[in-house]
Amino acid sequence: MGMSKTEVLVNNTQASDPLKGKSLWIDAWQRLKKDKVAVACLIIVILYAIVAVLSGVGLIAADWGAEVGPSYAAPGADYWFGTDIFGRDVLSKVIHGSQVAMSVGLISSLIAIPIGVTLGALAGYFGGWVDEVIVWFYTTFSSIPQIMLLMSIALILGKGINTVYIALGLTSWVGLCRLIRGEVMKHKNREYVQAAGAIGAGHGRKLFKHIIPNVSHIVIIFTSLQFQIAIKSEVILSYLGLGVSGQPSWGTMIDDAKLELARGVWWQLAGATLAMFVVVLAFNILGDALRDALDPKLKGKD
Repeated sequence: MGMSKTEVLVNNTQASDPLKGKSLWIDAWQRLKKDKVAVACLIIVILYAIVAVLSGVGLIAADWGAEVGPSYAAPGADYWFGTDIFGRDVLSKVIHGSQVAMSVGLISSLIAIPIGVTLGALAGYFGGWVDEVIVWFYTTFSSIPQIMLLMSIALILGKGINTVYIALGLTSWVGLCRLIRGEVMKHKNREYVQAAGAIGAGHGRKLFKHIIPNVSHIVIIFTSLQFQIAIKSEVILSYLGLGVSGQPSWGTMIDDAKLELARGVWWQLAGATLAMFVVVLAFNILGDALRDALDPKLKGKD
């Protein structure tokens, strides 16, 4: 059975839209490959992810709690990053800390993305009182300093890695909500959405089948930026004693280093800080590169 003129219009308008999935991703990858620094940062992020996975399954740094040498052994051939007060290998603790950092970034993003996308899409698509309520909610929410919200949630739920996941996920969706709302407002009156409505598509189908896939690049950019925000926030919470407990994280290592510096023991602080600095910088640069590559407005502005 042949397609109607309206169905043909839907297909043609979606195929020609600059945000259509396949053409957007291929074009973005071609643009990203031209940026050598961004590619290097992508490789760094992938390496961190591999290290985190291997540490999580126990293939590396599984014995981070074992005593491997004397207390406060300086970095050298035997212990590349030295040892801590209990003779534990600092390098193993740094590696295990990467598992904590990457898992915090991933799981907090998985919590924040559905909230931000859903609320932003509903506000941008329906407008009216729905938009007013959601805008009031996230404006009120964002008026509270994030660190205060994080500390409040951590104090209520207690210390632990699960608390860090929940606290970061519930406090980091506002920026994504604003972006999705603005993009949905621009897309809801475009021809391909009107054509979908003309062939009987309901609000849900138009929103989740047609509009949201065309703004999904915003989610990718948000995720890359959310990782580095989550990593830094976890370090702050753990440093304050409200985050990870019972296992090493970069925040707890920096907290432990407060007293060690008076003894001239700097290597635990240096190891945690260096590991955090490299991955946060990589995510920052990669996030900017992804924004440039995935933003259709920047096409042709090389």
